[in-house]
Amino acid sequence: MKKLLTLVFVSILGGILTLSAYKLFLEPETLTVTAEKQQDQTTYFPTNYNSAHLLNPAEAPDFVQAAEETVHAVVHVKNTAVVSAPTTLEDFFYGRRSQQAQVGTGSGVIINKNGYIITNNHVIAGAKELSITTNDNKIYNATLIGTDPKTDIALLKIEADEDLPFITFGDSDTAKIGEWVLAVGNPFNLTSTVTAGIISAKSRDLSGQNYQSFIQTDAAVNPGNSGGALVNKNGDLIGINTAISSQTGSYIGYSFAVPSNIARKVVEDIMEFGNVQNGILGVSGISLNGRTSEELEVNLTEGFYVGAVEAKSGADLAGIQKGDIITKIDNVKISKFADLTGYLNTKRPNDVVNVMIMRNNSEELVPVTLSKFEILTTEFLDIQVKNISDDIKERYEIDHGVLVTKSDNYWLYQKIGLNKGYIITDINDNQINSIDDITNLKKKYGSDFEKRIEKISIINTRGQKQSFIFR
Repeated sequence: MKKLLTLVFVSILGGILTLSAYKLFLEPETLTVTAEKQQDQTTYFPTNYNSAHLLNPAEAPDFVQAAEETVHAVVHVKNTAVVSAPTTLEDFFYGRRSQQAQVGTGSGVIINKNGYIITNNHVIAGAKELSITTNDNKIYNATLIGTDPKTDIALLKIEADEDLPFITFGDSDTAKIGEWVLAVGNPFNLTSTVTAGIISAKSRDLSGQNYQSFIQTDAAVNPGNSGGALVNKNGDLIGINTAISSQTGSYIGYSFAVPSNIARKVVEDIMEFGNVQNGILGVSGISLNGRTSEELEVNLTEGFYVGAVEAKSGADLAGIQKGDIITKIDNVKISKFADLTGYLNTKRPNDVVNVMIMRNNSEELVPVTLSKFEILTTEFLDIQVKNISDDIKERYEIDHGVLVTKSDNYWLYQKIGLNKGYIITDINDNQINSIDDITNLKKKYGSDFEKRIEKISIINTRGQKQSFIFR
């Protein structure tokens, strides 16, 4: 048995020695290469995995209180105008013109307990009779106190036996893009309609003439909403609904409101002065963007580039110069001209505003006392003129003259084509250097001015210099 075990052990040991010798001396060497896979670099983007419980009733906006507080202060405005009716054969035979009543409707907002109502000028334009229907179906005759076609605001007054519900003005300058708002009005003669949306943009100009500054909202506004209220979640009035942008005439997602700060200033001026008092900064120029900044070789792409300064204006007296860039007024950021005009429309002559300008790559704060518009312009012969800027003098190679900004004088238009944009350089061989010379001629000729015109020299909009002699 011992021999058998010894034989087995020797056999196993011999096998191990043989295999080891083969591996060590006879098997060819192989090179093992391990390739490490390079991991692509991952790009990470800021991500928030916190779920927003948008449908949580505790966090959802609540408009119930705002609607309850405002719906009773928004009224239905009915405008009855008299217009020419289609001419019939009988009218033609008797040589008469028939007339008929035309009724227009819109909305209005009661702004104090005594019955003052703000609405749009286009809602009451041409009215022969105005009536107001309140939310409790009471009907009142309304008196037109005043209007401002430029801002499309009108002020009405009704007489009631009791104090009326009203909406308090809010501060439209502090309204934020993305803020919830309600539009309250009477679209399609449906009284007491409330729609909700957000502020989509501010300082919108629909005219392209840089004098409008609307709040844009996506709250549904339709024909009949004009003159109604745009209110915030607190029920404060931040705008007067005025216009929609639509190819069909009905709401498709864009509506516009006059900011409450502008509307309030207009009605306060009408009540105190009988007309609107406009404070003038006295600059003209262009809004900056990527293209204009490159053309003007400036570093900023936002702001208002001053191209010219009106002589004797507040800006001129404060030292603002051509080439300055206005970036802020009284902490209101100025990105474009509509921001500038929108804020200035809330100001009056002699108000002082702090204008932040960028000059030679450094900021400077300049206090400016706003001027009266009448200081910069004068009217004569149904023509409005203002002093010409240095740019115009260089363009036409002249050193004197006044620019026609408005003309309702059909006689001069018929005779010499005088219209907006023309420059008057001489009248009766008197050189016109500024509007002061026009004022002196008005004093000299009085009411006979037009009859005493014998010769006038002008430069038309094509730059052609002409003189006309009247006999």
